[in-house]
Amino acid sequence: MEEQPDQNEVILGIDTHLDTHVGVIIDYRGKWLGTLSIATNPSGYHELLSWAQSLGHLQRAGIEGTGTYGAGIAQFLHTHGVEVWEINRPDRSQRRLQGKSDPTDAESAARTVLSGKAQAIPKLQKGAAEAMRTVSVARRSAVKARTQTINQLRALLISAPDDIRARLWKSKPEQCVKACAQILSLGDTVALQTLAATLRLLAKRWLYLTTELRELDATLESLTKQAAKRLRSQFGVGPQTAATLLAVAGDNPERLRSEAALAALCGTNPLPASSGKTVRHRLNRNGDRTANNALWTIALVRMRSEPRTRAYVARRTAEGKSTKEIQRCLKRYIVRELYPLILADLKDAALVI
Repeated sequence: MEEQPDQNEVILGIDTHLDTHVGVIIDYRGKWLGTLSIATNPSGYHELLSWAQSLGHLQRAGIEGTGTYGAGIAQFLHTHGVEVWEINRPDRSQRRLQGKSDPTDAESAARTVLSGKAQAIPKLQKGAAEAMRTVSVARRSAVKARTQTINQLRALLISAPDDIRARLWKSKPEQCVKACAQILSLGDTVALQTLAATLRLLAKRWLYLTTELRELDATLESLTKQAAKRLRSQFGVGPQTAATLLAVAGDNPERLRSEAALAALCGTNPLPASSGKTVRHRLNRNGDRTANNALWTIALVRMRSEPRTRAYVARRTAEGKSTKEIQRCLKRYIVRELYPLILADLKDAALVI
């Protein structure tokens, strides 16, 4: 027997911003009931919840940007028993017809929930996975800045006078930085004095970022040993890749309904690309590219060192598959293998924290 809708139910849609959020309430038939703008603080959240509950039975809410500006209100509503759904982007065809405004976007979020098109459950952002995500964000920026620093230092040495380049240029970055950090003087001219000061500063920056990376790596090592024991036990899975995969999964693993959902989240699920008599699949270029890169790293390590994977690569190569096609298949198999381990690790981490 078909379940009858709750005629007193109302649905909340929220368009989020840095300083204000705009909420719109519709009923179970899609009728617009009201709009409210609030400040992004606890008192504003309470005001929005009280207002929405005064208009009916609030069970569901659709929020744009639950991982950024909407993280606070999403967490607040979840704590108060409201089912929260992530709204990725308003429908573009409707936006062209209706125009754009904050109330319009909030109403669109509410109607997306009412229609059942909202499928994404937002992350809770309060456990071990969130801690790993935080450290990983800082680590990626430190790696990028350190690479940029050594590139700048080498670029200055390439254009430096021959005697200076011959004295300071080293093949290994550590040796090159050490030589530049110990510079006292390169000459009496303004250009040489400025070059010496700049090289010293870049060398000190590289050394500082290296120290920072060691601290971040030690933190990831500790976190993954505590909250990702099963994942770390697998061949080719290190602290960075384990932290990335757990951070993508989130602290509420129920949002991952199956291994296929995790594969789609990581952009490793093959998509049909058939037409006529041609039957084929193509690579999915969507999903979290950081997680996709983590799976690629695991696959690459296994292709080089694990006997089981090396035998698979040899067999698929003999069948005429390219390296990229083999890597795509391997990433999908790795997701299948790691999916239950990720769920188990997150469950244990939730009990500890």
